[in-house]
Amino acid sequence: MKIMILNGPNINMLGIREKDIYGSVNYDALLKLIQEEADQRHVEVKFYQSNHEGDLIDMIQKAYFEKIDGIVINPAAYTHTSVAIADAIKAIAPIPVVEIHISNINEREEFRHISYCAPYCIAQIKGEGIQGYIHAMDIVIEHCGG
Repeated sequence: MKIMILNGPNINMLGIREKDIYGSVNYDALLKLIQEEADQRHVEVKFYQSNHEGDLIDMIQKAYFEKIDGIVINPAAYTHTSVAIADAIKAIAPIPVVEIHISNINEREEFRHISYCAPYCIAQIKGEGIQGYIHAMDIVIEHCGG
């Protein structure tokens, strides 16, 4: 099984930005945690992070053509602004996509309560910290019958 882990803008700044919201674990440590958990589940993971909307859309489309089994995506700020990313997720159905947020977006500024992506995802994980990525990966695995 292959799962793509996509991260949007500023996720590469984990451990540096707003530690009170996102914690002190840096981006490399997040990737290491996900890789270790994926190895335990005998799942191949591909990582990609970009601060650019079009790059994320390209990767969502690439997942379709490369026969990726599922996607875990933290669209970050694009969650609340990008119809284009939502459309890309919708376009690759039935590939399961789980939206993940480290913080609980519903407990933050009101504009963060809206997700354009969530209606096209099989689940939305929020407020579980970096462990939410593991939860999201498990949802994809279970959805795919693994």
